[in-house]
Amino acid sequence: MSGLDSGMHVLLYALAAVLILVGLAGAVIPMLPGIPIIFGGIWLAAGVDRYQHVGSGWLIGIGIIAAVGLVIDFAAAALGAKRVGASGQAVTGALLGTVIGLFFGIPGLVFGPFVGALIGELIAGRDLSRSAHVGIATWAGLIFGTLVKLAASIMMVVLFAAAWWWNGSH
Repeated sequence: MSGLDSGMHVLLYALAAVLILVGLAGAVIPMLPGIPIIFGGIWLAAGVDRYQHVGSGWLIGIGIIAAVGLVIDFAAAALGAKRVGASGQAVTGALLGTVIGLFFGIPGLVFGPFVGALIGELIAGRDLSRSAHVGIATWAGLIFGTLVKLAASIMMVVLFAAAWWWNGSH
């Protein structure tokens, strides 16, 4: 490998490490799509290495964890509302509030699902107290989703490190 190739590899590995670290921060910072960023960093590192340490089987496994983490994170607010017996309108409102909230930064991500569930429950004819209860359950779902996203993110990085170590020691 020439000096230029070596320097490019170091640069690409550094970029992969930055992506993984930014993705880990994104597991708790709502505006950053942490799981996809982590997966991108892992795939970049694997590609630079020509998949010698982390092959397709490992990448598929890590990708499945990423997909499950994303789905649970996205649906968590609606599941929180559903758990307390929310109406269909409240569950739909929580989902819409989550999507619309993406466009309003952190306040939108924090309050969007709550407001969506609250409005949905009010539309269903429930009183304000019941609607607020559903909104709070939606927040609990968001917290659960964040914990799942964090766990999935850590699992992805641990599996990547395990694959790298395992295939480097044989």
